[in-house]
Amino acid sequence: MRFSSGFSRSARARAVAVPVSDHGRAEEARLQLLERIGEFVTRHDLAVTAPNMATICGALSGSQPELAGALVQREASGEPIDQRWLDMLARMDPDGHSRLAALETLSDKLEYALTHFAETAREAQTETSDHRGAIGEQIAALAGPEGLAQVLELSRAMMLRIEQIEAAMARSEAELERLRDSLAKARIEADVDHLTRLPNRRAFERRLVSAAMQARERGEPLALAFCDVDHFKQINDRHGHAAGDRVLCALAASLSEAAGESCFVARHGGEEFVLLFAGLDKEAAKVRLDAIRRAQAARQLMNRDTGQPFGRITFSAGVAEVTEDADTRSALARADAALYRAKLEGRNRVELG
Repeated sequence: MRFSSGFSRSARARAVAVPVSDHGRAEEARLQLLERIGEFVTRHDLAVTAPNMATICGALSGSQPELAGALVQREASGEPIDQRWLDMLARMDPDGHSRLAALETLSDKLEYALTHFAETAREAQTETSDHRGAIGEQIAALAGPEGLAQVLELSRAMMLRIEQIEAAMARSEAELERLRDSLAKARIEADVDHLTRLPNRRAFERRLVSAAMQARERGEPLALAFCDVDHFKQINDRHGHAAGDRVLCALAASLSEAAGESCFVARHGGEEFVLLFAGLDKEAAKVRLDAIRRAQAARQLMNRDTGQPFGRITFSAGVAEVTEDADTRSALARADAALYRAKLEGRNRVELG
């Protein structure tokens, strides 16, 4: 996709001939951006939703260079721009990095607090040493008439300063403890999907690496699967996005409960979930996932707001074995390709990659 100013040659000529106010230029630019967004949505048959509009606007306006660059690369590669890819693109949005930014801020505060605490401890050690030396000198001078009074005065000053240092250190310790708690909570929250409360893609990426290393060390199989809700756009269009969110939450709960304790379930983005089956090869993982698929397809979900049935909520899936290839990430591509094949072959099915 070529990003241009949006002005035709004749429009630029008119702009030179007739002075245009800053307000007029801004309004014209907004209208052109809206036109480009509308054309983009129509051309790629995308849903008109707030998240979609925010992502597309960020890319087409150039206000978010990462989104714009990803969109240009996607167009240049000739790959389709569909809802699934747009959901992945949305994760590049600055809001998607807000939790990581919060983690960095907390880490910086914790580092500062640790530094301050260390400085306070060094200061206490230095002052204690200085006072010890001064008291030693005064003890040596006790023979004089004023020696005892000076030692007492110095001791009082030392006790007061020690109390001040102890209070400062106690405050530093309390602040450190508070920051540690906040950092731990922020790290947990950064790994959780805000809607389904499942682990998110960030948590899955980390788990995939550690699970693959462990499986190879033990000589055990490890399979992964991508699951994608069938016709999810139609659910949103008919029942609204709030109802669509409840469908995702219901499916997330079903996957978590049915997959078993040895299976790691995460939301990968949009209507897509990912599962890691520890100790299972791809054939065994397919059998387990297919049982979950059949159970899900047999359920009838109801829109509690309208009383209308959603009908059957099904998903398609692609399964691949991580440990059959030295490249861990190649399993992601194979599972994704298998999922795409399941969609092409009629949906509501599980394919091997």
